[in-house]
Amino acid sequence: MALYAAAAAVLEGVENRKGSLKGLVYTSSFQRVSSAAQNVKQLYALVCETQRYSAVLDAVIASAGLLRAEKKLRPHLAKVLVYELLLGKGFRGGGGRWKPVLGRHQARLKAELARLKVHRGVSRNEDLLEVGSRLGPASQVPRFVRVNTLKTCPDDAVDYFKRKGFSYQGRASSLEDLRALKGKHFFLDPLLPELLVFPAQTDLHEHPLYQAGHLILQDKASCLPAMLLAPPPGSHVIDACAAPGNKTSHLAALLKNQGKIFAFDLDAKRLASMATLLARAGVSCCELAEEDFLAVSPSDTRYARVQYILLDPSCSGSGMLSRQLEEPGAELPSKERLCALAAFQLRALCHALTFPAVQRLVYSTCSLSQEENEDVVREALQQSLGAFRLAPVLPSWPHRGLGTFPGAEHCLRASPETTLTSGFFIAVIERTEVPSSASLAEVLAPEPAASPARKRRKRRRKATAGEGT
Repeated sequence: MALYAAAAAVLEGVENRKGSLKGLVYTSSFQRVSSAAQNVKQLYALVCETQRYSAVLDAVIASAGLLRAEKKLRPHLAKVLVYELLLGKGFRGGGGRWKPVLGRHQARLKAELARLKVHRGVSRNEDLLEVGSRLGPASQVPRFVRVNTLKTCPDDAVDYFKRKGFSYQGRASSLEDLRALKGKHFFLDPLLPELLVFPAQTDLHEHPLYQAGHLILQDKASCLPAMLLAPPPGSHVIDACAAPGNKTSHLAALLKNQGKIFAFDLDAKRLASMATLLARAGVSCCELAEEDFLAVSPSDTRYARVQYILLDPSCSGSGMLSRQLEEPGAELPSKERLCALAAFQLRALCHALTFPAVQRLVYSTCSLSQEENEDVVREALQQSLGAFRLAPVLPSWPHRGLGTFPGAEHCLRASPETTLTSGFFIAVIERTEVPSSASLAEVLAPEPAASPARKRRKRRRKATAGEGT
């Protein structure tokens, strides 16, 4: 019942302009008492959906006379409970003391919802929404589930879901396959061999395999950075801005827990949640540090073997699905904020490129803004004076970087419309093969002149060889 009370409190706060929806969710009492990150995500999703259907729920509640009959039921709580009863997945955790209350009115509430559909000439709940409130492309993004290969394998996960009544459709051949997913059908992703794809809105937060760390709920675009960094087992890797940890756990799976991941984040609370996530995922090769990556010295001998760096810095988050669902059509961040973020991102990227052994780096954001993406990469490459270049990756990927400089087409972009994922940007940067100035000096330096003593030894060796012949 704490979930429903918290959702009602957030809705009331939003209505009274006490803060943004997301801000109220992540500062709620429910967030403070619930240590599991998935529970907070459930709260956020419940509030978003209840708010989206707010007008429909108000009409049904009024027609059914629910608040007149149940004087102790507050309006916002009634709205949350009726959403769960009629439009959601049913009461979670038993529903507490309100389940029998709503049960007494269930038939009338369902009848009023059906009557509303007839009155408006529609057959689907979605069609009851105003045009501006209907779900756009962001809502059609499938549920991507990464199989954690530190604990299981894709074949075993597929077999498990098949035993639970899901219908496995094999490896998807196109985005259209994924777009058409419905019911209890699922695919293997055509690009990532450990990624399962379920229909949009599939909720697996309560699934035992997820809670045991065998499955990671991670958007496909978010899986690309680790996949493209591709550190082989035994490598030393830096995850520069690591929390909440999904990409870190993916790196550990690619390393097979062999090697070392140095993971940095400044937020102690996020780092603590990340430690829990990594422990659940069976990660043993990661060293967490509550530290600003910009303060990490590239000359520290601990990082002398780091050849791979993943940099996913703080960004505007304009590509995040949760933001698009909560605020469809919302404007992009202000120019001032974008400039401040881009300045930080550029400092972090240039700093990462100064690590002496780094050979490959992935820079990624969940932003749609050119200022945080192509502009940052272009400036960092210019400052590297030719030591690094963009690596061409995934030539078949349909959404490329904006053509703001030569080679920008090697960058990747993602969006609900073009790739059926969240909005994302990825650049793979690799060190060029040009020898360093020190290496060139060694190659071009003349051989030292032979000393007289060395000449005498050489003559004696020749004479000895002649006598032996």
